[in-house]
Amino acid sequence: MAKKNKPKSRAQARMDTPSNGRGAGARLPARPSERTYTIVDYRLEKPTFTVRQVRVGEGVRYQVEGDLSGPVPPIRDSAYLDSKQCLEIYRWMLLNRKMETVLENLYKQGKVVGGVYFGLGQEACSCASAYALQPEDWLGPMIRNQGSILVRGFSARDIMMQYMAKAGSPTRGRDLTSHFGDAERRNVVAPISTLGDLIPVLAGVALGARLQGRHIAVMTYIGDGGQSTGVTYEGLNFAAVQRLGLVLLVENNLWGYSTPADMQFRVKDLAERAIAYGIPGVIVDGTDACQVYDATHEACEQARRGEGPTLIEAKMMRMKGHAIHDAADYVPKPLFEYWRKRDPIRRFEAYLLEKRWLTARQNQDLIASVEREVEADRDFAVNSPMPQPESAAGGVYCSDGCHDIRPKYAMPKATAGKRSRLAEASGAVHLK
Repeated sequence: MAKKNKPKSRAQARMDTPSNGRGAGARLPARPSERTYTIVDYRLEKPTFTVRQVRVGEGVRYQVEGDLSGPVPPIRDSAYLDSKQCLEIYRWMLLNRKMETVLENLYKQGKVVGGVYFGLGQEACSCASAYALQPEDWLGPMIRNQGSILVRGFSARDIMMQYMAKAGSPTRGRDLTSHFGDAERRNVVAPISTLGDLIPVLAGVALGARLQGRHIAVMTYIGDGGQSTGVTYEGLNFAAVQRLGLVLLVENNLWGYSTPADMQFRVKDLAERAIAYGIPGVIVDGTDACQVYDATHEACEQARRGEGPTLIEAKMMRMKGHAIHDAADYVPKPLFEYWRKRDPIRRFEAYLLEKRWLTARQNQDLIASVEREVEADRDFAVNSPMPQPESAAGGVYCSDGCHDIRPKYAMPKATAGKRSRLAEASGAVHLK
């Protein structure tokens, strides 16, 4: 006796009907499997407040909504740093802060040509991230990452002379702010004013290294405002597709000039954007030097293994306006108070004292030595001469025999077989 089949559902019937590609009877596509992504979050505190725009009479202002009364979280112990390294990062942060304080005073005394851009409250992010780089790695700082430039080998006097357009500055008085680098000795790419452009430039550095058979880490930064630029997407997508060793720190300092982050994007965390590129995304407390270092150290190690880029979102607060001319009156005062309690230097200082890696007397001596260094560099910079007018055209264009131009890097000499392997490793495509 034949077995009676159960009647098929309407959906099953449609799936069993041969597809003719003309509407009725076409086979439905299989439902894709669900995918989940993990964004690593190092933070010990996850604020939930938001900034809203409210109307007051004929005008508008910004207002904070949410709880700002939470206690200051502890510093997370680093999985990699020892006591000596923590003290070195702390000293870089102090030097960063003291130098910017002197720069502000020089500006008010009329000794600075142009403006000054501060990284107040961002010292842990700049210094601890640059500390994760090795000598062969590359750095592309932005205007607020002056701490990273110090870690990379520039002195406070270099930066002060640069802002004063002195003849002895890195650009010999031809620039008024932080647009300088050092491709010869320190592997530092100069900041680019058009935000986001450093990302494809650093990706190109990583690609150049790989064409030579080497994997290095290249690090650069972008703010919460600048990360919405098209070149940011293009550069990061290129790095992701080519698996280049780019470490991108998105400094979410809550304000894109005078626009709060809550009015700039819909995602909860900017690290989520890493999902679209198929690369790891990490969130850190940008005022915690240990968190910043651990995340950047791991990202740099991944880059050196040839495993591609990482996007790190560092959450913190820009504690001054966009530049020295901007009083930041648009920022609600409770927001400043909240982040002032989370000052990265005060927190790290308390952490080191509590761990007994630093005594109160040693701390005083360390602060005093930094102040002496900055004051000596200030005096040197102030007393340095301005460039001579007749030197303005010099060093802009090369003249015959002025210097021997050679590439710092070159393709390694190789046999035909080795060249082929290098091309395959770089993802090169040969068209016939």
